[in-house]
Amino acid sequence: MDRPKYNRKFLAVLDGTDECAVAVTFAACRMRRTGGIVKLLVVIEPDQFQHWIGVENVMRAEAFEEANRWLDVAEAQIKALGDIPVEREIREGPKADELEAAIAEDKDISILVLASSKSTDGPGPLVSSIAARGANALPIPVAIVPGFLTDEQIEELA
Repeated sequence: MDRPKYNRKFLAVLDGTDECAVAVTFAACRMRRTGGIVKLLVVIEPDQFQHWIGVENVMRAEAFEEANRWLDVAEAQIKALGDIPVEREIREGPKADELEAAIAEDKDISILVLASSKSTDGPGPLVSSIAARGANALPIPVAIVPGFLTDEQIEELA
């Protein structure tokens, strides 16, 4: 089925947690159905590099390698769901600040998709951080998908 091309993007943030896969699957299923792009974002927080310069450079390089591995896995996950365009971005800085900056800089991002943690300890650090900033912190809607959903359940919802 041919769909009109949209510049609309759903943004999924990758941080190495299991729930990221749920957010990516939801974003990809919605974009497959409605048209658009899944934008994948990894934010590397610089506070983990507070060492001597040589060690800092090695740690930064390792963090970028890990970020690219997460992006590769997520992109493969999306490709398995269909011909869905994907954009990848790696940023460095405080996670919430870089997330806000990415949304401000890319006007085609229409929804931030996050998945809640499966843990009983709370919804997860990123969901908690976004919620703590208040309802007007972001200029776009935030979709929070339950992290325990199966791929089949996501297909039904999306």
